[in-house]
Amino acid sequence: MNFRQIFDNKDWDLEKASIYAKTHKEVETALEKPYRNLEDFKALISPAAVPYLEEMARQSQASTLKRFGKTIQLFAPLYLSNECQNICTYCGFSLDNKIRRRTLLGTEMVQEAEAIKALGFDHVLLVTGEANKTVGMSYFEKAMKLIAPHFAQVSLEVQPLEQADYEKLIALGLNTVLVYQETYHKAAYKTHHPKGKKSNFYYRLDTPDRLGRAGVHKIGLGALIGLEDWRTDSLFTAMHLKYLEKRYWKTKYTLSFPRLRPHAGGIPVVDMSDRELVQLICAYRLLNEEVELSISTRESEIFRNNIIKLGITSMSAGSKTNPGGYSVEPSSLEQFEISDERSPKQIAQMITEQGYEPVWKNWDAVLSTLV
Repeated sequence: MNFRQIFDNKDWDLEKASIYAKTHKEVETALEKPYRNLEDFKALISPAAVPYLEEMARQSQASTLKRFGKTIQLFAPLYLSNECQNICTYCGFSLDNKIRRRTLLGTEMVQEAEAIKALGFDHVLLVTGEANKTVGMSYFEKAMKLIAPHFAQVSLEVQPLEQADYEKLIALGLNTVLVYQETYHKAAYKTHHPKGKKSNFYYRLDTPDRLGRAGVHKIGLGALIGLEDWRTDSLFTAMHLKYLEKRYWKTKYTLSFPRLRPHAGGIPVVDMSDRELVQLICAYRLLNEEVELSISTRESEIFRNNIIKLGITSMSAGSKTNPGGYSVEPSSLEQFEISDERSPKQIAQMITEQGYEPVWKNWDAVLSTLV
């Protein structure tokens, strides 16, 4: 049974009602367990868990220290293109936004890579809009060949691809692929993705399975917080993670928590407070001790400072969300507004001051070369 079949046997409204029906007693039971299941996760993300946030944070911190120690891995996104053939209601790159489009040439890719490398990074995330005709497989292959030699780890966040395409990119050095479902609510998904290949809900839903079969080292999941009820979307994300870990057990996994940010074409309404985001991060950690948890510069300085000790294992720093933003064309359109605008050096200093170690290199990649 693949995840699509599991998903089709679930009812969004019933799962949502189950979360909101959780009691204080069920939260206490979940907190007393050494290992939690999805029913426990429902309790930990429910409104009933709010009074227990301090205990959740304490346990989340202890669990994270046990598995990851006092380390925070740093990475930078490298936006290669803002061209996109999709209409998405929440994105500055959406096809219906009348903006100047920009796709980096080969020499510009290298220039951006060198600028990011000079900031200290050894982990880069390549990002594009979803434009198959102009930014397709040939472009991704070219980008991997030019950029991978500069970094210990290269991740990718682009349109979903076929299994054979992922296999080709893995052979060129691709380590991690991030593919967010955006929302697991089918009707809301269609509302927010009315045009383009991305409007195919199931093709996107099946992407992690294609990645698992391709043998990618790490898969990144997440729901875009603000499109639908965040608790229910997070439950379906947890279901997806559980399924993938069981089926593709050699693969590693990472979760992200993107809250909608202001963008060209509109300002989203986000129905999640900072305390609720802390609750969600801690709940994921109490569900899964092994999964990596990542936070981006979408979040504020104060929030990112305070979340260091509560379960996060990686964060972006000094991010530019526009093509060429580090060196080629700093003033071009951003995909969304950055909240934490501190430099990588300042972020590293903040991490150090909290007693943690900023990690610029991907140790998995280094160790694999020694085996």
